[in-house]
Amino acid sequence: MNVQPISATADSDLLHEAFRSFDDAAATLQQSYQTMTSRLEQLDVELADRNEALSRNLRTNEELREHLTAIVESLSTGLLVMDTEGLITRCNQAGEQFIGLKRGQIIGRSLAVCLREAELDGGGYPLTTQQGAAVALSKRDLRSSDGRHAGSLLLIQDVTAVRELEDRLQRRNRLEAMGEMVGRIAHEIRNPLGSIELFASMLRRDLNGAPALRGYAEHISSSVHMMNRLLTNLLLYTKPDCSHGKWHETEALMLDALTLAAHAVANTRIDIRLKVDPLASRIWCDAGQMKQVLLNLILNSIHAMPGSGTLTLSAALTEEQTPGGPVFRLSVSDTGVGIAPAQRSKIFDPFFTTRDEGTGLGLAIVHAIVEAHRGRIDVESVEGRGTTLTIVLPHRRESVRIEAPERPEPDRGAGTGVSAMIGERHFVEEETSA
Repeated sequence: MNVQPISATADSDLLHEAFRSFDDAAATLQQSYQTMTSRLEQLDVELADRNEALSRNLRTNEELREHLTAIVESLSTGLLVMDTEGLITRCNQAGEQFIGLKRGQIIGRSLAVCLREAELDGGGYPLTTQQGAAVALSKRDLRSSDGRHAGSLLLIQDVTAVRELEDRLQRRNRLEAMGEMVGRIAHEIRNPLGSIELFASMLRRDLNGAPALRGYAEHISSSVHMMNRLLTNLLLYTKPDCSHGKWHETEALMLDALTLAAHAVANTRIDIRLKVDPLASRIWCDAGQMKQVLLNLILNSIHAMPGSGTLTLSAALTEEQTPGGPVFRLSVSDTGVGIAPAQRSKIFDPFFTTRDEGTGLGLAIVHAIVEAHRGRIDVESVEGRGTTLTIVLPHRRESVRIEAPERPEPDRGAGTGVSAMIGERHFVEEETSA
């Protein structure tokens, strides 16, 4: 019987124990590896989800940035953003237009310098840009989310339309006050004029046998009649009667007014042009009053073109900048001397005239009649190049649709029609399309 040494048995046990420990450690390591692999897979999924969410947020932020940029660039108000040192960091397209510089010439420069170059550093209201627009400046501080000063914001608001409305309102109030005063004076003058005319007629009757003295009485009567016509025009200015409105052919009104003005055109080299949009072939108005308006505007245009020029009468339907549907535009344009800027606010005032023989009531009556039609009259003029006076009336739709009629040829026969009265060489019709 062989007996192994005790030390060999102990070594074997230790070796077995070491292998078991190694197996346990390997199993633990394998389990840890599987756990780590599973966690990495989970982290990969979470990272992919977060990347996708981040991408969506980036796309959303980019779309929002582009949208906000489009809004800022589409604003009609000029927008300048300054940092804490007063240097411009952002400018929109309207800001470029008002300042009169390219964006690259604005960004990074001082606001004060840019405003000085644009001549917008004054303190009045409104300021006028180099392009002729009336603007108002408004400056605001920018604050961060924690309330710290983060720069400033300058808004350049175009107030040209507002200024025009203010001027129109002031003119209306001024003319109403003057009209009330003129109306009272006219009534007060008419009473003694009636007495003067009565006594003048009695003198003419009693002086049948004295022709020289009778002539004096006739001069008195003639002067009274002139005064009465002037007072009639004054009363027409104060309260024009436009209660007989109905549909009329636009071109027929123009031709009638030209016929009444034929005496003023006859000995001139003025070409007359008619442009009537088929959509504006009919107009709702008081025909008699509108002829008076057109006649006064035509005569003014003829006097503004001594000797030669082009007189254009046009009618069209156009959309206003403000909502409310189309408006009817009736324009009288000339290529005459134009109106000085200092006189434009006065041309509708009673008794204001630049002609020695004028009474100054023509345009005042025009303004009153147009106001009575619930319209307005716009003035565009350049000295030395001409003037356009545009009557803007609310468009009234007909209850029954009316097709645009065929435009008749102007009557060029001798003795009839406007062309016969003012000479065929003066008259030109221009075709228009719908």
